[in-house]
Amino acid sequence: MTEAQLPPRARVAVAAGKLTGAVSRAAGRGSGAVVGGRVALRLDPELLRRLTAGRSCVLISATNGKTTTTRLAAEALRAKGQVASNALGANMPAGITAAMASDRTAQFAVIEVDEKYLPGVAEQTAPAAIALLNLSRDQLDRAAETRMLAQRWRDGLAGTAATVIANADDPLVVWAAGRVERVVWVAVGQSWKDDAWSCPQCGGVLHLEQDDWGCGSCDLRRPKPEWSLDGTELVAPDDTRVALTGLRLPGRANRANAVSAAAVAAVFGVEPGVAIGRMEHVTAVAGRYDTVSYRGRTLRLLLAKNPAGWLETFDLVAPLTRPDGQAPVPVLLSVNALSADGTDTSWLWDVDYTRLAGHKVLVIGQRRLDLAVRLQVAGVEFEVFDTVEAAVDAAPAGEIEVIANYTAFQQLRQKVGG
Repeated sequence: MTEAQLPPRARVAVAAGKLTGAVSRAAGRGSGAVVGGRVALRLDPELLRRLTAGRSCVLISATNGKTTTTRLAAEALRAKGQVASNALGANMPAGITAAMASDRTAQFAVIEVDEKYLPGVAEQTAPAAIALLNLSRDQLDRAAETRMLAQRWRDGLAGTAATVIANADDPLVVWAAGRVERVVWVAVGQSWKDDAWSCPQCGGVLHLEQDDWGCGSCDLRRPKPEWSLDGTELVAPDDTRVALTGLRLPGRANRANAVSAAAVAAVFGVEPGVAIGRMEHVTAVAGRYDTVSYRGRTLRLLLAKNPAGWLETFDLVAPLTRPDGQAPVPVLLSVNALSADGTDTSWLWDVDYTRLAGHKVLVIGQRRLDLAVRLQVAGVEFEVFDTVEAAVDAAPAGEIEVIANYTAFQQLRQKVGG
């Protein structure tokens, strides 16, 4: 809906939101998207509905991977036309509204949505497609338990007219999509399985065998996928295979994200090869995977916010045995527990830090001592530093892998220029 088509109240709300965002940016308080969106929605609670009316909307939600998959799906859909997206990850209603207000002419809207807000945003935007990637424990002091989130999705998406693209390898996602009429099942693997030991449908024991699973007490089973990830290839419903080796985002998790994004784009008629070809131009997502120079060293910035995310990120860290004969890459870890992270750091005990054994591990961040205790119990040698400067200067020569949770990641980006 163009500005001229908006009712007067909505036009005032959009203008007020933009002004508030500009003031916030000028004051150095961030991008201003969230506060601007809040002001706009306060003036017109129906603004998101108005701003997405007439667009083909895609919603993408998950505990992990939603920002990257949103970026990849948006790039793929640009093969069909203009795309509006909340590419920087402001994924609650205020941030989404601000993103839609900033581009009112795009034919498509690809929207990342926080798991908790998915049903409400779906009701406001009447999406053509919804991607459900995964559910796992996250921010235990303020986020709902995974079964509760799955129930919220199941109830909120029941009867939706959208095509739902869902991860067949996640039992919680499969159950959440159980009342949806049209589901496209995607098999992309599920490395983290610790939130799916019991059946979300009946409470019975789930039997897990590699990526296959089923309940021993009811009929909940892994559905037959239409799309899949096979090593470094995408397998489409017609058995067409597309190589993913040209993707510039690293790791198995990003190959999985690309397959899900291609399945989303296919709903709108984008061929898999075309979709993947466009995704190959994406080199970083909101600073994730950026490589920067700092104090004469090369740092790669990786974001990991919860146990499942850390597990996938560890796969990206260079192995202990390197073909060039160099020592293992040092790893710098930073953990905060601010409001945006969740203040409960008990999730650290769910992460298998023994996978870092043999690397030089450097620890910084607001909760560096919490992390130090966890590493000590895991038997991983480490050093604690008060600043990133001191940690970088103490690291062995060569590249440094930097892994941080949400606010620690943002602070590091500001500091090192990522």
